[in-house]
Amino acid sequence: MNSYQHEFENVEDYIHHRPPYLLVEKICAISSTEIVTEKSVSGNESFIKGHFPGAPIFPGAMMQELTTQSAGILIAAQHNPMKEFNTRDPFFNEYALGVLVKVKQARYKGFARPGETLTVHVTLKDQVSNVFDFSAFIKVNGELIMRNSFQLMNIKSSVLQGATTG
Repeated sequence: MNSYQHEFENVEDYIHHRPPYLLVEKICAISSTEIVTEKSVSGNESFIKGHFPGAPIFPGAMMQELTTQSAGILIAAQHNPMKEFNTRDPFFNEYALGVLVKVKQARYKGFARPGETLTVHVTLKDQVSNVFDFSAFIKVNGELIMRNSFQLMNIKSSVLQGATTG
């Protein structure tokens, strides 16, 4: 995989998510079919404070979200159908990129705790039209803690935003 070299250096240039829901902190490497990202677990995340008291761990559902956000960044960086793309104006883009439409499989084999860094590896397996098939895994300290596969889809922004009433 090629090292990360792109005109955007800020994760927020690729994805509409914002804190506190933006989980990806760093793009380590990216190519047309793969991305590697990182998330350091501080322990101050709101979802960790109650998961679980006395034994805080990064939730499995948030690991799934971390992989889908990483895949969404790959779509925006390498497979964006729009000539111009703006993550700061939700009404600017014709398409919402990388909307989760299917989780095919997820398997959890370990935990991530405060002070640890999750390293996310996502691979684009196939693309048919606006549907992207991905597989991913997450490691902490070199140990596999999660593996999954899922589909993301580019949809019209108007569908995501819903109908407006007058």
